[in-house]
Amino acid sequence: MSGTSCILCDGESLRVVEPAVRDNRFGSPGSWRVLACESCGLWQTDPVPTQGELQALYERHYNFGGEGETGSAWARLRALFLSSPLYPLMLRADGDVSFHARRGQGRLLDVGCNEGRGLAMYAANGFRAEGLELNRVAAEAARAKGFVVYDVDVAQLRPSAPYDVVVLSNVLEHALNPRSMLQAIRRVSAPGGRLWISLPNAASALRERYGRDWINWHVPFHVTHFDAARLSALLRDCGFEPESVRTITPALWWAQSEVARAFPDEPRRHREAARVLPLMLRAMTLGAAERAAWNRAGRGDCLVVEARRA
Repeated sequence: MSGTSCILCDGESLRVVEPAVRDNRFGSPGSWRVLACESCGLWQTDPVPTQGELQALYERHYNFGGEGETGSAWARLRALFLSSPLYPLMLRADGDVSFHARRGQGRLLDVGCNEGRGLAMYAANGFRAEGLELNRVAAEAARAKGFVVYDVDVAQLRPSAPYDVVVLSNVLEHALNPRSMLQAIRRVSAPGGRLWISLPNAASALRERYGRDWINWHVPFHVTHFDAARLSALLRDCGFEPESVRTITPALWWAQSEVARAFPDEPRRHREAARVLPLMLRAMTLGAAERAAWNRAGRGDCLVVEARRA
């Protein structure tokens, strides 16, 4: 792993934001710094992994591996919940960071669609949904559900027609070159097409509270760490006009950071339902006023941006 210049502007004046962050989700060996570019304001993980290193980590730790609803207890519980009537109720109460409640028409591309769970929701809401997924096992599972799914890099994508909506739900922060990703998305977007982005908010109150234990550093998988100003500026540079910028604090994210702080040497504890669910309920009830205040101030844990192709 290498790299000491800014991913976006090539600036070489970088200051340390967090000196030693570990992978508190999957337990990838090593530690990383988080650096802030003094020129353009972007925060990034350091050292920046190579594409090959990232691919190996994804295959070992991350994403859909064919287990469906027969994997871990957490995976089974999550699949059951997402297919239940409780999920739409939670979206209304807790915030929709994946755009699963959005209704509309036209062609929609879900970048990083995994095994197609979101595609089914977008299709049920009126969209003609297609997916892009580099994990070929997950892509094949999504195709088995009847969806068109591409397993190429977005820069190589050549769809049959441009898209009216492109969704980047917790995806852009994984890109080694977010500018190139957004430029490629503009190329496959229809004139006036919409871009929906959600990702962790580097200016969040939870990031300040939990420091290196914040679950959304998610090193080394999260290569960049955006705030609203930096993301909005990048979107404009790439030919999109931000129309809505807001923050949401999912109860799950708060609960996961709490568990990560309580068990710093035990990755994956944040995925144990017995530990996470009581903390989620506390965040949704006793923590509701605090979460609402953070969201109003733009300090919620998830940054949600809607933009239109200029």
